[in-house]
This record gives sequence, C-alpha cells and structure tokens, in this order.
Amino acid sequence: MKIILLKDVKGLGKEGELVNAKDGYARNYLFPKKLAIEATPTNMNKWKERKKAEEAREKEEHEEALKLKKKIESLNLELKGKAGEGGKLFGSITSKDISDALKAQHKINIDKRKIELKDNIKTLGTTDVEIKVYPEVSARLTVKVTEE
Repeated sequence: MKIILLKDVKGLGKEGELVNAKDGYARNYLFPKKLAIEATPTNMNKWKERKKAEEAREKEEHEEALKLKKKIESLNLELKGKAGEGGKLFGSITSKDISDALKAQHKINIDKRKIELKDNIKTLGTTDVEIKVYPEVSARLTVKVTEE
C-alpha cells in the first residue's frame, strides 16, 4: 500500500515521503497514530502541491544565501585587540567576537556556530574565516586584527 508519511517513522522514511508499507502495518499502526495517510488521488495532489511549495521556498532561501555570500565576501571586518611583543594578542578573537562585530559594523546577523575557526585568532594581521551561510554555501570573510 502506498502511503504519505506525516511524521518520521524509523525504518520506513522521513516526513513528507511517499513510501510503500504493508497493509496491516499501515491500517493498524500508522493510520491510528496519525503517522501517515493513504496515498489517494486527493491526498497525492495535496502532497504534490506541498512538495512544489517546499521546493520553491528552498530555492528562494538558496538565492538569499548566495546574495548574503556575495555581501560577506565583499566585506573586510576590522577588530581591535590588545597585543604584546611580536604581535601576539592578550586573549584571542573568537567566533562570537566575529559574529558580534558583523552585527555591529555591517548589520549582518550570523550565528557564531556557523563561523568556522580552526583555532581562535591569537595574532595581529589578516585571517580568512569560513562562514556557513546555508548548506553547501559558504563564504570567506577577511578579518583584520589591529592593535588598540
């Protein structure tokens, strides 16, 4: 029997997928628990419309991410820090510092978890930082650290 999953079902599929299930499993478990609905022509049409809307939304989000990527890559972010001899910073510049500076200087709101630093920035100079804007879309931001 073909069914449309309303929620993720372990061993069967994810929400929104069209899958085959055994009749007894579908009628006695999935339907009563509202985990799935039968793939009737009416339900199939609704499912197809929902899929189209979801694809359009994802495409729009991807285009927005590409615009944000271009904007981020055109920026130079400048941070100040206290440094000692040899250009070593007292403390370090973290992904949270970069996120806060982007928000303050350029009004771009990026979550600190999306900023990928191998190690915190501990010296003066410029560093390229990768920012995950969207799945499979990442931007490179140039961060320049100067002395206070």
